[in-house]
Parts: sequence; C-alpha cells; structure tokens
Amino acid sequence: MRVPLSWLREFVEVPADATADDVLAALVRVGFEEEDVHRFEVTGPVVVGQVLSFEEEPQSNGKTIRWCQVQVAPEGETAADGGAAVHGIVCGASNFFPGDKVVVTLPGSVLPGPFPIAARKTYGHVSDGMIASAKELGLGSEHSGILRLVELGIDAPVGTDAIALLGLDDVAVEINVTPDRGYALSLRGVAREYSHATGAPFRDPAEREVDEPGSGFPLAVIDEAPIRGRAAVTEFVVRTVRGVDASRPTPPWMITRLTLAGIRPLGILIDITNYVMLELGNPIHGYDLDALTGGITVRRAAPGEKLTTLDGQERTLHGEDLLITDETGPIGLAGVMGGATTEMTDTTTNVLVEAAIFDTVSIARTARRHKLPSEASRRFERGVDPAIPYVAAQRVVELMVQYAGGTADTLGGALGTELVSEAIPLPRRFVAELIGVDYTDEQVVSALELIGAAVHDTADGWFVHPPTWRPDLTDKWTLAEEVARIEGYDRIPSVLPVAPSGRGWTAAQQARRRVSNALAAAGYVETPSFPFTTAEQNDLHSSADGSPVPSVKLANPLDGQAPFLRRSLIPGLLQVAHRNVSRGFTDLALFETGVVFLPEPGVAYGTPFVPPLAVRPDAATLAQLDASIPPQRRHVALLVAGHSVPKQPGRAAEDAGLTEILDAVAVLASAAGVTIDVTQGERAALHPGRTGVLSVGGAPVGYVGELLPAVAEAADLPGRVTVAELDLDLVVGLAGERVVAHSLSGFPAATQDVSLVVAATVPAAEVRAALVEGAGELLESLRLVDDYRGSGVPEGSKSLTFALRFRGDRTLTAAEATDAKLAGVALAGERLGARLRD
Repeated sequence: MRVPLSWLREFVEVPADATADDVLAALVRVGFEEEDVHRFEVTGPVVVGQVLSFEEEPQSNGKTIRWCQVQVAPEGETAADGGAAVHGIVCGASNFFPGDKVVVTLPGSVLPGPFPIAARKTYGHVSDGMIASAKELGLGSEHSGILRLVELGIDAPVGTDAIALLGLDDVAVEINVTPDRGYALSLRGVAREYSHATGAPFRDPAEREVDEPGSGFPLAVIDEAPIRGRAAVTEFVVRTVRGVDASRPTPPWMITRLTLAGIRPLGILIDITNYVMLELGNPIHGYDLDALTGGITVRRAAPGEKLTTLDGQERTLHGEDLLITDETGPIGLAGVMGGATTEMTDTTTNVLVEAAIFDTVSIARTARRHKLPSEASRRFERGVDPAIPYVAAQRVVELMVQYAGGTADTLGGALGTELVSEAIPLPRRFVAELIGVDYTDEQVVSALELIGAAVHDTADGWFVHPPTWRPDLTDKWTLAEEVARIEGYDRIPSVLPVAPSGRGWTAAQQARRRVSNALAAAGYVETPSFPFTTAEQNDLHSSADGSPVPSVKLANPLDGQAPFLRRSLIPGLLQVAHRNVSRGFTDLALFETGVVFLPEPGVAYGTPFVPPLAVRPDAATLAQLDASIPPQRRHVALLVAGHSVPKQPGRAAEDAGLTEILDAVAVLASAAGVTIDVTQGERAALHPGRTGVLSVGGAPVGYVGELLPAVAEAADLPGRVTVAELDLDLVVGLAGERVVAHSLSGFPAATQDVSLVVAATVPAAEVRAALVEGAGELLESLRLVDDYRGSGVPEGSKSLTFALRFRGDRTLTAAEATDAKLAGVALAGERLGARLRD
C-alpha cells in the first residue's frame, strides 16, 4: 500500500517536519513491513510560464515545430535558472495558444528518466528549456500535447514554482499489508494505525452525515449456490449522478495522489472512484446509466455464459463466479472487474455509482480462476468494512458533483443485512499468560478500545465486540495479538524455553548427528539436493543389475523431466558434482544424509481422499494416510573425485579413489558405533572388480565402488568418481548400546604382524574376522596392510598381511602376544584354509 503523506495528513496529525522514514518507523512499530519510498523524479527550476507568441516552422522531415517566446518570470526579474525573463523554446506540440500558461522546465532541471534539461541547439534555434507534457512530468500517460494549466483550472502567476503548485514535491511511503489486515489498504486504515503508533489525533473520514441512497432503482440478489453457506452480498448500494462532464480535467492534487499511490489517472469519473477506494478502502464501480437495461441482479454464472471485461478479454464464466447483471445478461464480475458494455467513457453523462460488500471467498476464487487480480479484488478478498458502502457511495457522488459538474439524483437503492458483532470472551489473565508480559487490566482494555473495539466487563474478564473494519479479530488469541501489537512488541522478553527434564534428541538422532559431524570433520562437504529424479536413475542406482524397480511418481512435479521420488542419494550427488566441476571445482569430497523413498512392489501410493478441514482425524484416518505414504529410509551417501592430495613441491598429485572413501566409511562406522566390513560385490552403475558390499555383523548395509566410465561420462564428470551409500537407519539400529568412552591403558602395547595365504576368492574381511575372534580380548586392533599376489604365492592364492596390536591390564610378554596371534591363525586355518606364509 502506497500512502502519500499529504493525503495522510488529512486524517491524522503528522508533524510538518516528519520525513518519510519517520512515518515508516512509526508504522513498523505497529506491525507493518517497510517496503519503499516513492517520489516524483522532478527536480530543479520548473516554473509556470506564459506563451507570448510562436512561429510555426515546417521542417524537411515533414514535422512542424513552433519557435516560442515564453515568459518564465515577472517582467524585469531574473528567471529561476538565472536567465532572462523571456526564453526562446522549441516545441513540437500544437495544442496551445498565445496567452496559455504552461509548465516550463528550465535548464538545470531533471525530469523522470532521468532526463536533464539544458539549453541546446535544435532546428536552427537554441531552445532554452522545454514546455512539458503531463507524461514528461510523471503525471500520467497522456503525451499528445503539452500541459495547459487552464485545463486544470489553475491560474498562477508567471514564475510560480510548478513543482509545489502541482504537488510534485509530495512523497509516498509504501508498506506491506499482510492478508489479515485488509483495512490497511486504505488511507483511513493507515492513518488510524499511525495514530496508534504515535498517539496523534485521528480524524475518521467515514464519520460524516450520510443521505439516504434514494429509491426506484431495481436491485435483487439471487444466490442458489452459496459457497459454504456464505451470503454472496451483504451490502449493495447504488446512487445516481446526472449531467456529468467526463471531459473535465482531474484536479492536479488528485492526479498526484493517485500517481504516488500507484494508480494511473484515467479521466475524472474513473479517477474519483479510484480515489474513494484508496481513501475509504471500499472498491467503487461506476456504470454508464444510459447503457444499462433495467435493474441490477447479483447472481451466479450460468453454464456457457461469457463476459467481455474492461481489459477487452472475453471470458468464459464458471458456475461459482458472482456476476453483476442487467436484463441483457452479465455486465461485470462482481468485486473483480466491470464489463465493457456499461463502462464509463468520455461520452458518459449519467452515472450509476455502486458500493457493495461481496463474499471474500467468492471474490478470491473468481480472481484466481480468471487470472484477473485487481485493486478491487485485492480488497474484497481480505474483507471490507461492512459499514462503509453508504459513506463511500455518497463520497463519490459529492466529488462527481464538485469536480465533474454533475447533479445528485434521487434514483437509487440499497440491499443489506443487519450488522451483528458477536462478542468474544476474553479471560482476564489470558493475554498476559499468552504473551509473557504482565499487562494490567487497564492496558488490555485501553489497547482494545484504541483499535475501535467495544469492551464490557464480566465476572472473569471481558466481552469484546471487534470493530466492523476488523474481520480478522475472531477469538481471544487474535485479541491478545492486538494488545501485544499496540503495547509494543519491544515489551515482549526474549526468553529461551527450558527443555522438559528427560527430553532431547533420541539415540538415533544423536547417532545421525555424530555421523554428519564426523564426515564433515574428515573434510567432506555436506550438499543437500532435491529428492526428485528419473525412473532410469532410480533403476541404475537402486538395483544390483539395473533392472526396473518400483518408484513413486509425483502427480504435480516441480520438474517434468524428473517426476519421480529418489530411491538413492547418488543421483543428487552426481548433479552437485557436475555443477561444481562445471565451475572449476574438480577436487571433490561430498556427502549427503537424506530420506529415500522405497515403495513396495504392487502397492499403489497416494492420498485417495482429503480429510475434512478443522476436524482432527481419527486413528483410522491417520492410519489410512500413513498407508498412502511409501516407506522412507534415511541414507548417507559419499562421493570423491579429482585429487585427494594436490600437486605440490616434492610431491605428485594423488587421485582420490576407493582408499579415501573406505577411510570415510571407517570414520562413519566409528561415529555410529559399529564395525563395517567390505566384501566383493557387483552393482549395475559400478566398475566390476572395484565394487564392494558394506555389512555390519554379516547384514548388508550399503555398497561402495567406482562408477563405470560410461556412467561418469553420462553425468558429465571427467576422470575417476568413487561413491558409497549406506542405509543410515539400519546402521544406527545395528549399533545397539554404544560405549561412548574407554579408559586409557597405561601399559605398553605389543605389536606383531602376520601374513596368511588363502584362496584368492576368500574375502579379506572373513580372514580379519577369524583373526579377531581367535585372538581374544588381548587384541586391541587389527589392520590389513598388504594384499600380495605374485612370485612366491601359489596360483589362485593371495597373501594377506595384517598388523596386530595387543594390550592387557599388565605388561604383556612376547610369548603371550604370540600365543594370541597363533590362536587367531588357527581359527582362520580351520574356517578358511589359511596358512602362514613361508
């Protein structure tokens, strides 16, 4: 909402020295958001001039210019630009005459654009300024000729400052009005709020004597299909003005105010209706009375009906659309836009003025259905004061009589319902307990009365009757919010809530947070991605052989090319990696934790119904809703590409690969409290022989491996790309009770190595598990350090070397460490046929 300050001062006492920032600061204190400040972009010497004479000079390009002598200062005085009192000016317009007073922009002035004015040679003359049109001054779109002050009813002395004369020195502040505060889409509402913020006296423009609207004009409301039982129209007032002169100019002060408020001037009749809408908040529509046939009926649209609106578009109407009709059919979309057949034009002489209150839901749906937002619908869908239509209609009539030369007529009519304000019970201590501020009873009552509510005492509190212009005040909570707003949000303390005893993160949440923190500390960057992908990507990364798997397709996807919910986090990581590589970041270590969607084969998902609003669903309904959602598991995925060690003096660059990502998997396992084993495996998207299955205690929890070159190339990723993905929920579940810390032993460790020869097909993880189990409690750690296949090892076999570290509650002897090692070797030999390497 744009609010010209000169207009605001008519209804509330704004200090003369108050700036736009001061006004915005006051409005922010009562809950509005500051948007912008708007001014006319006209500066410098702009004065009233009088055309003394001109000579018409045809040009070779077919254009005729006028070489004018214009007096811009009283005779004998210096002009505002320091020049002579009479300036020679070249002008291309032809709609003025000698003796006309015009607006002259002298050298040194700047017009909107910015367009600086200077003396310049043109058409064989030095044009010492410019005679301005309304458009050039920012006063509308009219540019067919220069602005003649006589057409505006202005007769000011030559040399008068035209910026002040035309109101071009006015300024407007713009605030954001939230949907629940539609009353602030008017000068009346904003002035009242400024009064609340500053205590300045407020003068309500709606407090005026209202005449009867007249009678004799047929009105009817027929609504056989109300929306949710709501009345389509609660107030409908029409009044008549005869003998208007639509060619009369709009007063300059009205033009400047409308322009600053963001409304384009369109002629005196339409300008007056827009002016009253901005002033009082009630949209007004004017009809050419002579174009109407019979009376007016408000009804819903019939199937197949059409209407050409004021924007020239023919619209096919919907059965819920609320229409204004006469005997010929639809003449307007109620509360949204009028029809072309009855619009006010330059030839209109008799006007029917309509002020009404329409159902908010109906107007909002119609405006959205036809993609036709308007200043009227914006106000109606937020709620208009039901007590204002009579005042608004009379205000329009008075302005048309005063400025368009019309005469108020007795023809009119009104339909309406009795205004009933239901009392809202407000317990005495409710506001203080809800807001957290110890408001006194006097402060609560004073704040509510200040906004216009009627407050009556009861035994345990008050009954509050909200004012008619506040349809958003519906319960004790909204009343409490108003008290907090009026008393000042700065009074509300900033107090962090204390968590109830025994509450906090669950064990699973703590484990997931440890995993994320550990990966980040290991140098991996977390990169959340969108959970949408294609069916092909789901198949490729979710099954071992790439065969089709069930996927959930969205009915209304954000991206039509990726309409499926992801079954894997890898496609998202590949997109992130591609984006980074395309911007020159080629060394990547990424991870993501997120939900994947794993529908079961043959099960149809989706919500088959919408539960009723404002009713808590019962257990059966909740179960049905839960069943409509596919199973969701939280996964963690990793990706490395480029170099793990960059090239540097004395050291060549080292590529990132399986070693780095397996180290990250070990970090993840340690944070989760599990031991993850790796065995050979296969995946459709991964390189054969460079793919592993990750398992905890024999239960598969994920996979790791290097992308196939074709898959990496399809993702526009050069070089080697290695990935891993684990079911984080499963990993955390398998962790069970986790010992957070161990006591550090003060005794020395005993280290030994062992090399075992096993068949090449035996996984190293199984050998490791046998050594750990056989060595017993003295074994502190065991690490695979070498996998050798070559000379000295039989064909089809491999040599695995492990580094073992033993520690006890005393200093171990070499024999004790050796015995523990050999016990592990014996168990590996028994299970896997392992033997010590010669």
